Amino acid sequence: MSARKNDGYFEVSELNSNDLPNDAWKVRPCHWYKEEYKDCQSIKAKFHQFFVYGETIDCSQWKDDYQNCMQFRKKKDLKFLESVIESENQRQKERTKTIEQNDVWVYRTSPPETWNSPMPKWMQENKKDSLLSETQNMLNEGIDPTPIFTGFSCTIM
Repeated sequence: MSARKNDGYFEVSELNSNDLPNDAWKVRPCHWYKEEYKDCQSIKAKFHQFFVYGETIDCSQWKDDYQNCMQFRKKKDLKFLESVIESENQRQKERTKTIEQNDVWVYRTSPPETWNSPMPKWMQENKKDSLLSETQNMLNEGIDPTPIFTGFSCTIM
């Protein structure tokens, strides 16, 4: 998967995706790393870390990612981008490891046999007059549903 174009959600959105590593889309905008670092260093976060882990955690990786991201932004050197990608991959591995170690849930290998069965009658009745149902009907008829979502206001007196 390559980086998306014209999407400010990714740091590499404005660049030619043919020149970038496949995981470049994982890199967040640089200021997000700075915000994560500031948040990680805050007093509130330190209390939370101590409560959850029994000690405060090292926040330096967020700072390193911010600095590498900024270096990539300035110099367009892929080694800085690859460093941030490696860090994002490590975060993803840690999150996945935690999920896999969770022994509370039994994970499915396939969906239940009745996953696509019809809804119960009472649920069909409740759905009949819902906004979602009305919007879907409008879309099926080729009508733009946007006007029903605009012009509403709430006044508290």
